[in-house]
Amino acid sequence: MRMRHAALAFLGIMRREMLRFVGQHGRFAASIVRPLVWLGIFAVGFRSVLGLSIIPPYKTYILYEVYIVPGLVGMMLLFHGMQNSLSMVYDREMGSMRVLLTAPLPRWWLLGARLIAGTIAVLPVVYAFLLLARFWDVRPPVLGYVAALPALVLAGLMLGAFGLALSSLIRQLENFAGVMNFVIFPAFFASTALYPLWRLEEVSPLLAGLAWANPFSHAVELIRFALYLQLEPLAFLVCILSLTVFFSLAVWGYDPGRGFWARRAVE
Repeated sequence: MRMRHAALAFLGIMRREMLRFVGQHGRFAASIVRPLVWLGIFAVGFRSVLGLSIIPPYKTYILYEVYIVPGLVGMMLLFHGMQNSLSMVYDREMGSMRVLLTAPLPRWWLLGARLIAGTIAVLPVVYAFLLLARFWDVRPPVLGYVAALPALVLAGLMLGAFGLALSSLIRQLENFAGVMNFVIFPAFFASTALYPLWRLEEVSPLLAGLAWANPFSHAVELIRFALYLQLEPLAFLVCILSLTVFFSLAVWGYDPGRGFWARRAVE
């Protein structure tokens, strides 16, 4: 693999993903509106109710700023990863994915370029949401925005790799909407995206155990700590391990001799 050819392939895939993401105005608007709706409506009521009746007053601010906003950032990355996997299924149905994988470059490089491009495309939207969240007095340290960038990239890659692996298993485009709902909502609600782990342990030890074992929880924790200039070692290791496993499954799934393509040939 020549570096020049690999770089040209990456730039081409990156340009295509950016044009697709920006050009799909409904998807672009939904990416920013969805978390703002949660923040402006659900989170405000969630904050006031929990602050008055369940948790101590001194933890109200911590719950709202430190927990909910990073959780919504994780939600943005999760939805984006699933949307990218949907586009992968669509590209496979239309044949463009097959053309991409027949390029004279390693399959892992082509899939990795697609994964990286998708992650980079969502980062400006995430930072736009974080800046808009300042109107709700969610103001982490200024350096926290810089420190959060590696965490956002790692979390985005992990969740994107999960969607990539999932797309290799879906045979028909019309089946994917149900699969997305089956994956997104359990992953999101059975996590620490909206509720601190100590609160889940008080309510349901079983739910707390599921949240702790959920890789999405660790992606949110990695972002949450990074925004406040801290590193959570366990979350970092879990995200690295999950990224490796999910991406390996995706590469296997798109192997013409073993994954989806082999099943398609048999059928």
